[in-house]
Amino acid sequence: MNTVMIVTGESSGELYGSLLAKTLKSKMPNVHIMGVGGERMNKAGVELISGISDAFGIVEVFSAYRKVKAAFKKTVTAIKNLMPDILVLIDYPDFNIKVAEVAKPLGIKILYYVSPQVWAWRKGRVKKIAGLVDRMAVILPFEEGIYRKAGVRCEFVGHPILEEIESELQTPNSELRTIFKVALGLDPDRPLLSLLPGSRPHELKRLLPLMIDVVRQFKNNPEINSGKDYQFCIPLTPDTDEGRYSLYLEALRQEGVVIKKGETVKALAASDMAVVASGTATLQAAFLEVPMVVVYKLSPLTYLFGRLIVDVRHISLVNLLSDREVVSELLQHRANPEDIIKELKKIMFDMHYREEMLNYYRLIKRPFSGMRASERVAEIIMEMTGWKQ
Repeated sequence: MNTVMIVTGESSGELYGSLLAKTLKSKMPNVHIMGVGGERMNKAGVELISGISDAFGIVEVFSAYRKVKAAFKKTVTAIKNLMPDILVLIDYPDFNIKVAEVAKPLGIKILYYVSPQVWAWRKGRVKKIAGLVDRMAVILPFEEGIYRKAGVRCEFVGHPILEEIESELQTPNSELRTIFKVALGLDPDRPLLSLLPGSRPHELKRLLPLMIDVVRQFKNNPEINSGKDYQFCIPLTPDTDEGRYSLYLEALRQEGVVIKKGETVKALAASDMAVVASGTATLQAAFLEVPMVVVYKLSPLTYLFGRLIVDVRHISLVNLLSDREVVSELLQHRANPEDIIKELKKIMFDMHYREEMLNYYRLIKRPFSGMRASERVAEIIMEMTGWKQ
């Protein structure tokens, strides 16, 4: 039987893994797909070896060490016992590079799909990855040249979040915004502020309390609420353990915030503006043309270490792709209710600022238009293995 192993370690990568699994199954119904992932990959027909860990940063990785170690042991055992025809690694470099080191001597073909952020930090990983993988499939246009320069056969395949968006809607417009408000059980006649606190445990732990304060101060700000009765929504990722954050979520519900699980695209499509944790969701918001403020908080130790080694001016994908500050980035102590509301007011009342932001969104979307990442990656897998549809 033809066998593929897909290994990912966090919510966004798990989404890409599930989209790839569905595409592979549509091309080869009898293919056996196993891997490390979550609920979405399982529903897409992947036999799970282990769940995702969502570890990130020095403090966060240390606290999740046992879980990561157990997942690695299960993954290595499965590789040695089942010998998949091809190993597909999705981002998650500290884990996946070690997995590649196990698979390489066994003669297993390795495709790295979704590059680690080698352009931001630990650039030496490019050479290491080049020596381990057979091919790279990258999802940001500028990454292709980085790996080709290192001698890796690499291809820009587009971004898989466009597939998720296109499965929900075709073109963002005001009418569809109303439709999606109704679909989420929201009032179609009231503006919507969506709050996206991320998916990793450390993000939720630091940003959910912030979101509570933002909603409270937003509601009590007379300038904002003069004639505008905003409603609020928090879309959580499918793998979020709601019980772990029940106190925060209950406080949000008490403030009238609608909490949805697995409805990020619908919530953003319905939104008039958003507060978004830096990550994939910023690109989703941009592709859906939602004006936003980007926020992020790390442990003090992780942040201090990051400042020493990270070599980029911006952290949000929107600003990185634009090579300028299109959206405001509020980090660490600047991620506070007062500064966030100040930026939201700018979006609400400064039409030039808002329109310029939307125009840059349209520019960064152009290189991705018409590309289907999962379709192309499935084709690359079949090229590498010699399988025929």
